[in-house]
Amino acid sequence: MAAPAGFRFESPRPEDGAAIQRLVRESPPLDVNSTYAYLLLCRDFADTCVVARRDEGTLAGFVSAYLPPPRPQTLFVWQVAVAADCRGRGLAQAMIRHLLARPRAAGVRRIETTVSPSNRPSRRMFAALAQELGAGCEEETLFDAALFGDGAHEEETLLRIGAF
Repeated sequence: MAAPAGFRFESPRPEDGAAIQRLVRESPPLDVNSTYAYLLLCRDFADTCVVARRDEGTLAGFVSAYLPPPRPQTLFVWQVAVAADCRGRGLAQAMIRHLLARPRAAGVRRIETTVSPSNRPSRRMFAALAQELGAGCEEETLFDAALFGDGAHEEETLLRIGAF
């Protein structure tokens, strides 16, 4: 899938790790992982992750995803971050569609992701994606808030989109 006008999609490189962490930090309520985690995603999962760059090269978006070994027909979308000044342009959905069009995702028939109940923009985006794919979207609690241990994290609701 082509990127919207003014952007280009690429596989992330380790050189993007620090910029990805900054983008995620500037995208609450996302959980910010260590720079090291983003470096590993860029190195080891580049074929299932994507960055969106503005035409001048600055980072505008990032999607991290992977194919869970027991479910190779499922793309698990871990994080979706879009720069504040680029939101509302369909960039997040386009990045996910781009991942689905890559050869690595040839056998993918479902998307899974977790979204906290209060993250309404993300929930709307995934509902719109399910509709665009002509697929259903089921929800269930994956991780209860108590599992996070500190009492400061909401539950994580699993969204299952598919089959498509």
